[in-house]
Amino acid sequence: MPSRRTFLAASTATLGLTAVTATAAGSAQAVSAVTVPDSADGSGARLPNIVVVLADDLGYGELGAYGQKLITTPRLDRLATEGLRFTDAYSTAAVCAPSRCSLLTGLHTGHATVRANPSSGGQGSLTATDTTFAQVLRARGYRTAVIGKWGFGPEAAGQDSHPAARGFEEFYGYIDHTHAHEYYPEYLWHNAVKEPIPANVGGAKAVYAPDLLEQHALEFIDAHAAEPFLLLLTPNVPHAPSDIPDTGAYADRSWTAANKGHAAQVSYFDSLVGKVVDRLRSLGLEQDTVVLVTSDNGPHEEGGVNPDLFDANGPLRGYKRNLYEGGVRVPLIAWGPGRVRQGTSDRPTPLTDVLPTLAELGGAPAPTDVDGLSAAPLLAGSPDSARHGHLYWFRDELGVTSRANAQDGKRATWLAEAVRRENWKAVRFAPERDHNLPDDKWQVELYDLAADLGETRNVLDKNPSKAAELVALMRSSWKDTYPRTPFGTRLTLPRLAVPGQAFTVTATLDNGSARPWTTAALGLRAPAGWTVVSASPTTAEELAVGARLTASWQVTPPVSAAPATAWELTADGTALTAAGPVRYPATGTVPTPPPAPTRDSYFSDLTWISATNGWGPVELDTSNGKNAAGDGPLISFGGTTYPKGLGVHAPSDVAYHLGGGAVRFTSLVGIDDFSAKQSTLGATRAKVYGDDRLILTTPTLTAATGPVAVDVDVRGVRVLRLVVEDANNRTSFDHTSWALARVTVS
Repeated sequence: MPSRRTFLAASTATLGLTAVTATAAGSAQAVSAVTVPDSADGSGARLPNIVVVLADDLGYGELGAYGQKLITTPRLDRLATEGLRFTDAYSTAAVCAPSRCSLLTGLHTGHATVRANPSSGGQGSLTATDTTFAQVLRARGYRTAVIGKWGFGPEAAGQDSHPAARGFEEFYGYIDHTHAHEYYPEYLWHNAVKEPIPANVGGAKAVYAPDLLEQHALEFIDAHAAEPFLLLLTPNVPHAPSDIPDTGAYADRSWTAANKGHAAQVSYFDSLVGKVVDRLRSLGLEQDTVVLVTSDNGPHEEGGVNPDLFDANGPLRGYKRNLYEGGVRVPLIAWGPGRVRQGTSDRPTPLTDVLPTLAELGGAPAPTDVDGLSAAPLLAGSPDSARHGHLYWFRDELGVTSRANAQDGKRATWLAEAVRRENWKAVRFAPERDHNLPDDKWQVELYDLAADLGETRNVLDKNPSKAAELVALMRSSWKDTYPRTPFGTRLTLPRLAVPGQAFTVTATLDNGSARPWTTAALGLRAPAGWTVVSASPTTAEELAVGARLTASWQVTPPVSAAPATAWELTADGTALTAAGPVRYPATGTVPTPPPAPTRDSYFSDLTWISATNGWGPVELDTSNGKNAAGDGPLISFGGTTYPKGLGVHAPSDVAYHLGGGAVRFTSLVGIDDFSAKQSTLGATRAKVYGDDRLILTTPTLTAATGPVAVDVDVRGVRVLRLVVEDANNRTSFDHTSWALARVTVS
């Protein structure tokens, strides 16, 4: 189970941590700071600041620079004139979460961790194996922030999917994408803490969240004007609902309130980008900054908005949720006087290209197993930027809107995928929600974008061999699982830190880039008062491509360490690359144990040590941000209801401290009635571990098989783990419950 990680968002002094590299003799030395050069190429020019602005559901045709007539967007139109306007830029999905995952990680939806919105039953979290462009640039000394909609749960701090764990020092906004639908929320997250907005309590509309996002974005630029920074600004406009304090220039139009609000939201987005550019100019940073402005998918039709009124998809077919061009082709404007050439580019450019592009701009090593290609030479005026052999899209979506469903021929809830190769575009639909369905069961369409940009004529019958070629590319682009090449620093911690007892910490530094590294080193930062003794070499003269440095330490918390407390440790991996030094921190938490149960107890009443994808247990301390403390919703199997239980979603892993004093663990585990009503496709397998020793594996659990009774001997077990794994390579509909999960002490 991956450790629950956080990323340091403050100084070591603030956190009370001591930075040490322990020698073999046990003495501690301060970890030397990484000095980052001014430029990526050694020329002495400053590394460029980078601002990426991502709109939410902004259509290809909703900016004046892309043909919009009814909505005014003067600031973005000016950027498009002064910078580089892409005509063939693409999101990698037709809905939010998978598109944003691809943007951050450089992986298309056939490889990415998040391939569907969580509302459609998909994986909704990033993982410890996901390297984002923030981690890539932070290694080179960039100050990093994401302000706005993050879009990946769970809504909690201290876990792998939190922005802090994925390279962002500063975070302000919404963690969960559903929360981001609220323009007047009662709270927003600031790093690891919920900050209340009292004026919005009870449904009041006093404080408009995008105004707060603007304020924090400008403050971040001000605070880091003297050093290279990365700002990912992700306002939730113009996503539904069409809430905005003032519809401004559109108030007198004879439109519905939803359409007026939507138009005003697009203009608000335009103004927001303009304010960012104005702040850059006022600080004298326009020559030192590259700005990218884009959207996560095509235009929406929700909350009463009529995208056809605005011609929101321009000349394209489709909307949000469609894999036709209107659902995935998005505006993309690159601006940076002196750094980005003026003009227009028709290079097919997916947002997977952002990670390698930013890495090249910042002189940072990048993972080699991403799908994106750097467009940095194109921005600088070179015609030699690498081009993709093909582009790939996947859709697994349960949400239905009328226009999108009509465009799909009433197949909006079918699995779908698409490929573009040169100017040929194939889209296909599976009548069953099974990606492994044989090719002859899918319904395939073929379009020639050069002659038919609006995808109005299916030319499959005239070009069967071309269609077969593109279908083969679809098959080769999809992997049920996509193991990553390790990159950067990983930290391995035990499940418990018992005060006064030594434990082993291991860290690795992996060169997953394309060039060798030299002068590699690993150091460990532990809480003040903890003893750290090196148990292995911590340096290497060279790390070849694909090579790894592994180091370990013996760490002892003081006897006085507080119980039931999560303690942070950070491994720093440093090296010298062709462009300069890099530093990759990896932070994890190890808890001192809570008291062991002294009487027979239900697990929903105990304090958990760690929880991945567990809903019932985390509700005890309200860290999922949605439900009050307690047992969560009732669990039922076959119509029988059980009041005590833990709801999880595969893959899940929940650990409890038994302290060696318990006797038996009993439970019913299976796919519950709630999940069974959604679909019969769920299939999981439950496992029970005692001190990392496997002591039980259930048969495959499905809605049809019903629950399995669990009764195991746990005498002597200090840590008990309840694990649920996916059993059929589909994470959708794998909600599983442990009902009456109970430990007997005597």
